[in-house]
Amino acid sequence: MMRLATLLNPEFLIPDLTGCGKVEAINQLLEKISDHDPTIDTDEVMKKVLEREMIEDTSYAHNFAFPHARTEAVSKMYLAMGVSHRGVEKCHDGSQLEVVCLLLTPSNISRLYLQTLSALANFARSKENINQLKEARTPYEMLDVIWQSGVMVNREITVADLMRYNPITIAESLSLRQAANDLFRYRLSALPVVDDAGKLIGQISDRDLLTAALPDYKSLATAPDHDLPEEPFEELLKKADKIPISQIFQVDHEIVTPTDNIVTVAAAMIKSDLRRVFVVDADNKPIGVLHRKDIVNMILRG
Repeated sequence: MMRLATLLNPEFLIPDLTGCGKVEAINQLLEKISDHDPTIDTDEVMKKVLEREMIEDTSYAHNFAFPHARTEAVSKMYLAMGVSHRGVEKCHDGSQLEVVCLLLTPSNISRLYLQTLSALANFARSKENINQLKEARTPYEMLDVIWQSGVMVNREITVADLMRYNPITIAESLSLRQAANDLFRYRLSALPVVDDAGKLIGQISDRDLLTAALPDYKSLATAPDHDLPEEPFEELLKKADKIPISQIFQVDHEIVTPTDNIVTVAAAMIKSDLRRVFVVDADNKPIGVLHRKDIVNMILRG
């Protein structure tokens, strides 16, 4: 392992971004890199970065964004970071974007690229790290903050690098309606079900809710229209407040730990055709969820 700070060059650190938007901030960081290497095709780099932003906005919580791209317009990996004391734009959580980190790498560097993205995400999860960066007045002070954070670039990608933190959980004593509300509100396909002690005991999914409305779904799938029940969903709606989750949730679920190797976990998910696994701590309390699509997004899209 190595510290994230060792990948940063003070020449590519800007303690006071002057742009008023993310694109302007990216341009300033790209100018720092191109000053160091004038052979870089900055137009091509910007095109690739903005294409990646169109796929998914990289402005995350805690006032941090890390736009990135793999492109043959660069011959080695570059990492640049800037801080805006006025704020750039809104993040997903409504906070003001204040730190922008630009990561560029050629297509033949994949492992270090993914590991660095993971390390940046770990750094950004700490609000204290962001606050200290905002207090830095020189590139060397910024570098010292990153060094003192102790964030490491691991040799392997683990579950902690890709999982979704702070999962929405639901108690087994709550109603089916509450489960439906939470699935809709948070745009989820399943919720980890916990007992009174907060320990994971199963999951409830959108499929389980449909099954509650259509318990005879196997026969209904091939039944003629005239044999179908008239209002199965309406009947479920009438009873939704009275049906406890404990009656319909599934005890079958797979758990992993944050330190598990992502390759091993991905192989297990393929073998068992799992859409998700739940990440638990030593007390079997859910601390995250890892979705199959999250692995695909990271490995194939970056």
